[in-house]
Amino acid sequence: MTAGRRNQYTDRSESFGESLLGEILDRARKLPPHLIGPLVSDVVERLGGRRPQVLLQDYGQLLLVPLPGEGLTGGEPQVIDNSAAGRCFLDAHPVELPEDEGVRIHLPLLDGGDQVGVMSVTLDSVDDHDRRMLHRVAGLVADLLVTKHGYSDLFFGVRRGEPMSVAAEIQWSLLPPLAMIMPRVAVAGILEPAYDVVGDSFDYALNEDVLHVAMIDAMGHGLDAATMATVAIGAYRHARRAGTGLPEIYGFMDRAVADQFGPEHFVTAQMMQLDTTTGHLQWVNAGHPSPILVRDHRVAFRLTGPTTLPVGFGGPEPQMSEMKLVPGDRLLCFTDGLIEEHAMGEDQFGEEHLIDWVNQLERTGRGIRAVARSLSHTLKRARGGHTTDDATLLLVEWHG
Repeated sequence: MTAGRRNQYTDRSESFGESLLGEILDRARKLPPHLIGPLVSDVVERLGGRRPQVLLQDYGQLLLVPLPGEGLTGGEPQVIDNSAAGRCFLDAHPVELPEDEGVRIHLPLLDGGDQVGVMSVTLDSVDDHDRRMLHRVAGLVADLLVTKHGYSDLFFGVRRGEPMSVAAEIQWSLLPPLAMIMPRVAVAGILEPAYDVVGDSFDYALNEDVLHVAMIDAMGHGLDAATMATVAIGAYRHARRAGTGLPEIYGFMDRAVADQFGPEHFVTAQMMQLDTTTGHLQWVNAGHPSPILVRDHRVAFRLTGPTTLPVGFGGPEPQMSEMKLVPGDRLLCFTDGLIEEHAMGEDQFGEEHLIDWVNQLERTGRGIRAVARSLSHTLKRARGGHTTDDATLLLVEWHG
C-alpha cells in the first residue's frame, strides 16, 4: 500500500464518544439559544446522568445563576464563595461530591481561559471514562454558550442580578472577556460597581506573541462619561490594529477625544505592550495611576516613569518606559476609584491599604482570576458595600 493512503482496514465506524460529541456539533450550528438546555439534557442522559444544570456567573461575580431551559435543573442561585460549584468556578477544576443517590460532579465551563460558568450533573458513579467525556462535553457547551451569546438577550437576563444603568450597559458591551488564560500569559479584570459603572473600561488583545493592554478612566458621570470611554476605546483599538506604536496610539486617542468632546473633557489612560516570549514590557502613562508589580507573591514596586497629559488635553508625545519581567510576575492596573474612595467620615483608603490587601491575597496562591475577584470584593466590602466612583482593576500575569 502506498504511503499516505488510507488503510482499508481502519475502523471508521462511529464510537459512542464520537456519537455523543458529534450530536452537540451537528446540532449546534442552527441551534437557537433557548434550546441549549434540551441539548445538554439529552447528552447527559445518554451518559447515564441526571439533574443537569448550567450555572452562569452574574455580573457582580457573586453568584452562579441557573440557566433556564427544558431538561435543565433550576433552583436558587449559588453563592460563589460558599458552594461546591463556586469552588469549581474559582479554581477552574472539577469538584466531585458523594451524594445519597450517586456522585454530583461540577465541571468548569472554560472558553479560552474565560470562565463562562459551571456545568453540574449527577451520576451513579464516576470513573476516568466519565471524567474524560464530561470534560469534553463541558468544553463544547462552553463554546456553544459563547457562540450563542451574541444572538440573544437570554444570557444577559440570567446574569443580571439587579437593574443596570444605561452607562453600564454601554461599558459591558465594550469589554473583551473578563479573563484570558493562555500558556504564556493570563489576564483577569473586574468592573465595579458592576451595575452602574460609568467611565472605566479596559481592553486587551493577544496578537501572535504580543499582548496589548489598555485601561482608561473617562472623567465625569452618566452617559457623557460612558460615551467618552467608548470613543477612547474605539480609537485605541483602531490605532492598535493599524500596527502603530504606543506613542502614536496615544496621539490618535487624544485627537479622537478632543475632536469629539472639546478641551474641557479628558480620559486618563495606561497602555502597555508585553512580548510574551521574552517578558519585555513597554508602557506609556497618560495621567493614570501607575500599575503595581507583584513578584514572588508580594508587591515589589510601582511602575513609575514619564507621564503625559490625559487623553484629550493635547499633551506632548509620551515617552515610553520599559522593563524586563521575570516568570510569575503580575501587573495590577487600576483606576483611581480603587484607592481614592472615602469611607464615611474617614480618609481615603489609599495606596498602602491596597498594597496590604494585595499581599494578603497573593499569599493564598490562588489563580489570577480568583485574586482579581477577591481583591475587588475585599475593597468593596471595606467601602461598606458601595462606591461613589468606578473602581476597576486588571491583572496581567506573565508565565514565561
